[in-house]
Amino acid sequence: MNQASANDPLNFMRNIWSNMGFGLPGMVTPTFDLEELDKRIKDLKAVEGWLRMNLSMLQMTIQGLEMQRSTVSTMQAMGQMASDAARQMNEPAAPEAPTEEAGKAFSEAALWPWQMMQQMREHLQQNVEAAAQAKAAEPVPEEKSKARRPAPKK
Repeated sequence: MNQASANDPLNFMRNIWSNMGFGLPGMVTPTFDLEELDKRIKDLKAVEGWLRMNLSMLQMTIQGLEMQRSTVSTMQAMGQMASDAARQMNEPAAPEAPTEEAGKAFSEAALWPWQMMQQMREHLQQNVEAAAQAKAAEPVPEEKSKARRPAPKK
């Protein structure tokens, strides 16, 4: 062996591995073959693209689940509001058994939007009436109408 190869640690490792009957693994030894480097770059870019695609699919799945969660929680809140409103509407009548009341709230689920619109209409009607009463209660300032007469022509 010459002096340069004796001081080269990579050459030393290559000799040890080759004496064992198999070559040094490819990831440990750098290659100087441009075609091999291009192949590795191409392979790693393919893996990168695959990972990015999986990442974007994962992000879309997370967004979809978040939207689904918010929709379900909104629907549950609306259902709770509707059942509370139905319970309040039925309170003055006759109290029923709790099991029938819970079943009735879900059996009238198709009426929930109608009941909510009725409540909103009643609320707006009360606001309009209160505003009309407040306006009627305000004193109206009297304006004296002084009509200006045109100056006499001379």
